[in-house]
Amino acid sequence: MNPIEIQYVDVAIVGGGPSGLSAAIELRRLGVSRVVVIEREPQAGGIPRHCGHPPFGLREYARVYTGPDYARRNVDEALKAGVDIRLQHSVTRLGDDGLLEVATPDKAIIIQAGRVLIATGARETPRSARLVGGDRPLGVINTGALHSYLYLEHLKPFERPLIVGTELVSLSAVLSCRRAAIKPVAMIESNARATARWPLSLFPRLCGVPMYFGAQLLEIHGTGRVEGASVRLANGSVRQLDCDGVLLTGCFIPESSLVRMSNLKLDLKSGGPEIDQYGRCSDPVYFAAGNLLRPVETAGWSFREGRKIAAMMVKDMHGQLPDAEHGVPIICKGGLKLCVPQRLNLSSVAGMTHLQMRVGKAVKGRLVVRADGKELWSRAGSCLPERRLLVPIASLNVPKGVQQLEVDFVGQ
Repeated sequence: MNPIEIQYVDVAIVGGGPSGLSAAIELRRLGVSRVVVIEREPQAGGIPRHCGHPPFGLREYARVYTGPDYARRNVDEALKAGVDIRLQHSVTRLGDDGLLEVATPDKAIIIQAGRVLIATGARETPRSARLVGGDRPLGVINTGALHSYLYLEHLKPFERPLIVGTELVSLSAVLSCRRAAIKPVAMIESNARATARWPLSLFPRLCGVPMYFGAQLLEIHGTGRVEGASVRLANGSVRQLDCDGVLLTGCFIPESSLVRMSNLKLDLKSGGPEIDQYGRCSDPVYFAAGNLLRPVETAGWSFREGRKIAAMMVKDMHGQLPDAEHGVPIICKGGLKLCVPQRLNLSSVAGMTHLQMRVGKAVKGRLVVRADGKELWSRAGSCLPERRLLVPIASLNVPKGVQQLEVDFVGQ
């Protein structure tokens, strides 16, 4: 029996989306020799490959791209920089000290990396996790599958779908349907208002799509394929909608299965790995960036974050980051759903510039940061679900010797 081949690299990046590719480009720019991107799909580029609409790339490249063109530009820039992109390669295990078990189209190999960046992104919550009752006909898909059908396979999965959700990705789905001459019968949202910001949230209505807030999908009906759906409206009544498909959008969760099967600490609130402000995981050989950390941010945000974390990895390789074990834990309380990073090192080395938070439901009151129970910083305001909530780390002035930080949204 032949022994498994071991390959040695300086940095291995798991995931070829915007954050992984931008990190690879930055690593090469900063002089790292052997940079490998491991991508399980036949093409690199990540979620933008499936989004055949603008706007992508304005801040990165000073021009507007469609999703597929933006993904190709990122791949081209990485190849131009000398990045080794391995397609149809799947990491099956994150081992200690940067040892990766990888399945390739030909054989299993081991990659031993000096540093590893996990950039596996996020995915939409499937039907099984949404606890939707009813039949199991064809035509129940998520936005990623819709875009794959339309832009990669040039197929129409339905003609008159019901769209569930009102996040930005939901509006993207409406735009894609419009371009493909698909006419959604309605869009429903369980909250009392759209998740996407106004005036973007007006877009479905401008396209002639009825919107129902405070509505919940109860059951899907159909033999063979979708024939209708039962929806409970805000007034408590149940309405039967005739449709030939159900599009489940948003409700993103980190693609963290590899982290869950490893020895890395998982943050139960975000669903991604626990990190400090340098993007460093509990095993300091591993770093993480992009929507694996806190679903979901834009492709541009993920691109910039990947580049930032890459610079931190190079500092670490040169011995310029503080000891990973001396971070102060950050506890997320009250109406806050998550906080990233989950540890804060009190050294003077700059990393992420902000604590990044989300709320689970609409809140109004004061956002407060405390150190060992003593208030350090606060700000009055309000926030809606899935909106970015930022606290500048430099403004906290955390004193030395602090054992724990707490972030809390004290509602009114």
